[in-house]
Amino acid sequence: MNISKKLLYALSSGILLAIGWPAIGSLFPVLFVALVPLFLLERKVTELQLQGKKERLFPYIYLTIFTFNILTTWWVWNASAFGAIMAILLNSLFLALAIQLAHYTRKKLGHLRGDLALVFYWIAWEYFHLDWDLSWTWLTLGNGFAANPAYVQWYEYTGVFGGTLWILLSNIFATQWLIKSKAYDSKFYKLPGLIFGIKWFFIITIPIAISHRIYYNYEEVKNPVEVVAVQPNIDPYNEKFNSSSVEQVQKMFDLAEQKTTESTDFVIFPETAIPNPFNEDVFEDTEEYMVIMQFCERHPNTQVIIGASTFVVFGPDDEIPETAREAQNGVKYDYCNTAISISSSTNPEFYHKSKMVPGVEKMPFPSFFKHLQAIAFDLGGTVGSLGSQKERAVFESKKGFKAAPIICYESIYGEFVGEYVNKGADVLFIITNDGWWGNTPGYKQHEMYAQLRAIEQRKSIARSANTGISSFINQRGETTQQTEWWVPAVISSTINANDEITVYSIYGDILGRISLGFGALLLVYAVSRGLIKKDN
Repeated sequence: MNISKKLLYALSSGILLAIGWPAIGSLFPVLFVALVPLFLLERKVTELQLQGKKERLFPYIYLTIFTFNILTTWWVWNASAFGAIMAILLNSLFLALAIQLAHYTRKKLGHLRGDLALVFYWIAWEYFHLDWDLSWTWLTLGNGFAANPAYVQWYEYTGVFGGTLWILLSNIFATQWLIKSKAYDSKFYKLPGLIFGIKWFFIITIPIAISHRIYYNYEEVKNPVEVVAVQPNIDPYNEKFNSSSVEQVQKMFDLAEQKTTESTDFVIFPETAIPNPFNEDVFEDTEEYMVIMQFCERHPNTQVIIGASTFVVFGPDDEIPETAREAQNGVKYDYCNTAISISSSTNPEFYHKSKMVPGVEKMPFPSFFKHLQAIAFDLGGTVGSLGSQKERAVFESKKGFKAAPIICYESIYGEFVGEYVNKGADVLFIITNDGWWGNTPGYKQHEMYAQLRAIEQRKSIARSANTGISSFINQRGETTQQTEWWVPAVISSTINANDEITVYSIYGDILGRISLGFGALLLVYAVSRGLIKKDN
């Protein structure tokens, strides 16, 4: 196989993955065959290497994943050029290494175990990628169905890793179909190629049939919650830092007044809607708080949830986290991206965002790079790593509804969102600021991913974006109402609370844990077999 043909195979898979991705090509059926060119290339290189020929595979694997990454997440450049370069280069590298390990396993253990390794290693990597300092799970394969919730209703059992498994199995069987047909000099419609074609057909159609059955039979329990979501549309690069914080807050609450009624349970505002940072201990002394309380006094039945940038000051007896900074007077404090719950009859409650964007809100591996905190990228009026909290929190309305205050990046982590649900949340609120990316696929994908969270947890979602898409999503993952890009807007809807817990809420990403365990065993077995053969 010459180099140009290898390049064609590698580029084809990367382009096909992008064509199938939400808000890029959006032709999701392509995902069922997108990896076939890469898998055919990997099989061919394996055969040549086993024949003793010197063939390289990794550069072509990397080209596939790099092409996929750059075509689907190029828009990160609008927020941070360096961040985009590192995200695309490193994210491509890590997954390419997992595929290369599967190739190694195939050579040592044969094709069947090689296919198993491909599934286990891929999902194991996606699972590991959820919870480390370089986490960037935007392109988890299962997210590819975000624009088509009717096809993945079974995510309430498996989460997005079920979608990753579905795509991988489909591509593996499609690859085998092509190989077997050629090996036996058979046309696609003759045996034995037909057998693999039938298997491939059922791998695709059975999950769709199951999903549609769930979709058309699912009925929400009527437990109405009236919610108003505000989209102020404040330019995050200019207006947000060039106009008065109080003026911005007043503008938002003027919008909220248009839709708020006596029966409104919640009014939600975007991430960092209060742009002027303040010490949480003295929040009630700020002018912004006065504006909010005037609104709450006019609407005593309503709970306000709003984003802010806040300081948490530590006393001499407090445990000091790695993210803490030191003021000129020696006082230690954390800077936080915060959600605040406020009403006319209760004290403010605070929740601190705890899933951070690497390099933007958190310096990776702070124990090793603490001295580099000061050069962390500036994307919100501050520099350095943000403070967080160990456990999720929920905000309760006067009628007893419990809302999850999910802040921006947190919403792409299914199991993490489940922590709010296990704390009692019966509705999910996402507050975000997607304006950093401009009018690109980024903010569209972010809203679509929220639809998967609704399915996984079977919870209604209200979404407030500074600019981007503010929306309401029902428990089947359907967006029922949304705003347009780059316009001030306020929308209201009655959504249903649901205190039932799904299988996924209880067990989380169990497919990821299984893949991590079996993948590790398979890799150890492959390495040991390789060492034994080498000794012999």
